[in-house]
Amino acid sequence: MEFQDVVRRRRMVRNYSTDPLAPEQLDRILANALHAPSAGFSQGWAFLVLDERADVDRFWAATSDPDADNSWLRGMRAAPCIVVPLASKDAYLDRYAEPDKGWTDRDEKRWPIPYWYTDAAMAALLMLLTATDEGLGACFFGVPDQDELRREFGIPGDYTAVGAITIGRRTDDTGPKGSVARGRRTDVIHRGGWQG
Repeated sequence: MEFQDVVRRRRMVRNYSTDPLAPEQLDRILANALHAPSAGFSQGWAFLVLDERADVDRFWAATSDPDADNSWLRGMRAAPCIVVPLASKDAYLDRYAEPDKGWTDRDEKRWPIPYWYTDAAMAALLMLLTATDEGLGACFFGVPDQDELRREFGIPGDYTAVGAITIGRRTDDTGPKGSVARGRRTDVIHRGGWQG
């Protein structure tokens, strides 16, 4: 698929077949994530991969109300794979305290924004684009209960989930609905200054 086609076709998919992914598809998605930009080549990310049904079910048990029943959750729970991109602030603070960076401390005030989250989010976007290129659907969404996720999967305390990504074969492709039906904004590009 051409790159412009991948970008145009990429959207958040919320209804999946339970069919497992081909291992080579998942391997490519994960390999491409490793090519995301990384401040100072810190690479302070990690990816929790849940591609066994029991692990996917554990994720949903840890992060959602087990009694909840709505169309969003039913569609998302069917996905055969979830990848949780995680960010480590310590990896960045440590890296920038190394001699080649010129800082001698780990002072967080030097960071105008937390690039550890930015870089992990860029890796997540590469996964979304690669899933589209593989003919799969994917959806990035937030993880509200970090503590329960950490306990359930043994995630170290210095890693924070920037979200989670469901990946699988889409089963519903009936066109825009919900928030997407609002249409894409075109007034967000400001050339030469902010006007209007």
